[in-house]
Amino acid sequence: MSETTEKKSRTRDLIPKINIFKKKKGAKMGLPPGSLVFTGDKKLESLHIEITQFDEHVYEDRIVTIEELSQILANQKKVLWVDITGLHDIKAMERLGEIFGIHKLTMEDILDVDQRPKMEVVEDYLHASVKMIQKTEVGKVQEVEQVSFILKKGLIITFQEREGDVFSYVRNRLEKSTGNIRKRGADYLLYALFDSIIDSYFIVLEEIGRQLENLEDAAINNPGDDTLNAIYFQRKQLMAMRRAIFPLREVSGVFIKYSGPHVSDKIQPFVHDLHDNITQVIEMLDSFRDLSSSVLDLCMNVLSNKMNNIMKVLTVISTIFIPLSFVAGVYGMNFDNMPELHYRDAYFYVLGGMFLAVVGMLLYFRSKKWF
Repeated sequence: MSETTEKKSRTRDLIPKINIFKKKKGAKMGLPPGSLVFTGDKKLESLHIEITQFDEHVYEDRIVTIEELSQILANQKKVLWVDITGLHDIKAMERLGEIFGIHKLTMEDILDVDQRPKMEVVEDYLHASVKMIQKTEVGKVQEVEQVSFILKKGLIITFQEREGDVFSYVRNRLEKSTGNIRKRGADYLLYALFDSIIDSYFIVLEEIGRQLENLEDAAINNPGDDTLNAIYFQRKQLMAMRRAIFPLREVSGVFIKYSGPHVSDKIQPFVHDLHDNITQVIEMLDSFRDLSSSVLDLCMNVLSNKMNNIMKVLTVISTIFIPLSFVAGVYGMNFDNMPELHYRDAYFYVLGGMFLAVVGMLLYFRSKKWF
């Protein structure tokens, strides 16, 4: 592989594979409010339900069916986390909404995976939808899915499009009873899950920061179409990420102001800390967006400077050949009365004069530092 090809390959690797919004709203046009339409892509063969029950002394984690949920809810005595994966089965989702007592408008929002992040109080529960973005491979980041939360007394429900999330740390804490997570209620679990999503943003932003540094080096050492495309793509993704993350400021604001039976005053300090982290993420996004603009300007300036250097060389070459062309033109005229043409050594004198003219111009250009 040549050095140029290798540089282009490295530049293409700087482009992250990330797709924030899928834009499939057309399937809902003309339908009445509360109509359940899944706007995402089918990512699992069947719906998957995992429940986690715990208190300070007991922890249980298992897979259940929809039919078993009603009995589990009827006998619930511990904090219950129901993690539902796979949203494409509309009949199953409608049945789950009936079991948990979730309003149809909320279920419509859950199935609309292009939903703007938000938090709202609906009847006897708290509903929130956020974007979960995580790093998947070295050098690549990908928006995985929208995650929706339902918080009721002693119960939290999460809805995900597919398997794989950023909640493994929370699950480990629950299983090993690390810290005070099993001593607290469902409201603290909601905070912990939110916190895991925000922490994943920091990991993604670290990767983006590294990519921008590499793009800055590429803008200096290998400016070209591939580098420009990578910069434009990075700016586009930063804007898309900001649209996905910026509304979380409102979400955390609602979380802070909410005073109801499902959220205790004891977790308010944690929610304030969550709000501060969201603010920090947004500031980092704005900083990276400004940095991407600077990298773009740098790349354009380097390309412009290279073009100026090329034009300078071409101008010098043209300037050198102007007097040579003039001399050649004068002695190329078809006049009989040109005494120099009949001199024995005239040819060598003309060539020598042209050579001295070239050397003189080169020395003059060098003294002016024009090349």
